[in-house]
Amino acid sequence: MVFIRKLENFSCEHCGTAVTGNGYTNHCPHCLWSKHVDISPGDRAHSCGGLMRPIRIEGSTPGYILIHRCEVCHAERSIKSAPNDNPDVLVELARVRGAKESGLL
Repeated sequence: MVFIRKLENFSCEHCGTAVTGNGYTNHCPHCLWSKHVDISPGDRAHSCGGLMRPIRIEGSTPGYILIHRCEVCHAERSIKSAPNDNPDVLVELARVRGAKESGLL
């Protein structure tokens, strides 16, 4: 797997936020949703194009890993969180994960 850095701006297809890319940006920092466009990071070679829901976080601050699941093909991908990611959404993902692990959900 070869990483291909792509400096791209985009509009989030989930929440509409205008996102300024830095060459490593693959998700919206506001809602944390992504889009299933890569086979290898940055190649834009996947034909699915489905929106990828943030389903959980792993790790601990500052090294959170976001796990996304494609709404179309159900593939799961992981990516490092970014410093400008919405902390409220990160906390909510952690809360939901904790509730599921403790049997509350």
